[in-house]
Amino acid sequence: MLIGDVARRSGVSARMLRHYESLGLVRPTGRTGSGYRRYSDEDIRRIFHVESLRSLGLSLRDVGRALDDPGFAPAELVDDLIRRTRERIAAETELLTRLRRIDAAEPAGWEEVLGVVALLQALESKSPGARQRAALSAGDAARSAGEDVAVPVEALVEAVLGESDPNVAGALRWALARAGGDGAALLAEGLRSPAAEVRERAVRSLAELPDAATTALLRDALGNPDAVVRRYAALALGARGVADAVPTLVDMIVEAVNDADAADALGTLAGDPALAERIATGLVDRLAHDAVGPDARRRLAQALAEVPGGTTDRALDELARDEDRAVALTATYILKLRSTR
Repeated sequence: MLIGDVARRSGVSARMLRHYESLGLVRPTGRTGSGYRRYSDEDIRRIFHVESLRSLGLSLRDVGRALDDPGFAPAELVDDLIRRTRERIAAETELLTRLRRIDAAEPAGWEEVLGVVALLQALESKSPGARQRAALSAGDAARSAGEDVAVPVEALVEAVLGESDPNVAGALRWALARAGGDGAALLAEGLRSPAAEVRERAVRSLAELPDAATTALLRDALGNPDAVVRRYAALALGARGVADAVPTLVDMIVEAVNDADAADALGTLAGDPALAERIATGLVDRLAHDAVGPDARRRLAQALAEVPGGTTDRALDELARDEDRAVALTATYILKLRSTR
């Protein structure tokens, strides 16, 4: 078979077949009387063998070794190909992610594209200072330009969910709060992460996004199996006047976990007369539990200080006669303060 026929049937160009010949990979076994290359069936099989090995990513040099060296063992080479392929896929995936983020930022021109690229690079810096400056820059840009600015929200979310430095994390949360977009929905996905630290970062970031959609997500987070997520959600909701947070806030006081913040949140909620009685009842119900020790009773008494109403007064009167002296003194002092208001 002549070279043109081989090229048509194999899909390998005549130029590449000549290149294979120059490398000694496939040599035609004969020539015509006019000097044209003639390929035998065995030659054609070898061409297909070459193409098959090339499809695995082997170099032409390695293809030659594989076909001609009887002692050639493929295991090590295949392992190396696997490693290189994984590295290439990782690099291509990283590039695709970066391009998607640039596209999502909807840059208006190449200057904004370059700005987004610079921000993405800075967010990946090993220097906490560089990452913090990048976050502050993104937040300033979002605040000054509004929704028209090219800020890659997805990149900010990924950065804040992976950030361990508290100063950088604070700057990233600040930037996210100003960037808008679909940051809340992306953070909500972080609440389902198998990593506890990621779940905590997600709920803390959500707590700093003040819109109604975020409030709904925080309400859902009150049912999260992670107690840390529930507590951060409750504190944020308490500050927003959401009554659903009351049971979790009461639990935090009893369990002495951010109890001062929980009591402040309950005090804020109790400013609504419609909620004051509900909060007082929740605190009093916990006082009735036999398992509540003196330290917990003292914290509950302190929490009652900012809750108006008769239910609170009666509970404090009873606590003023508590068998534990510290609890009794705390309740007595609170009653005295309430009488002067």
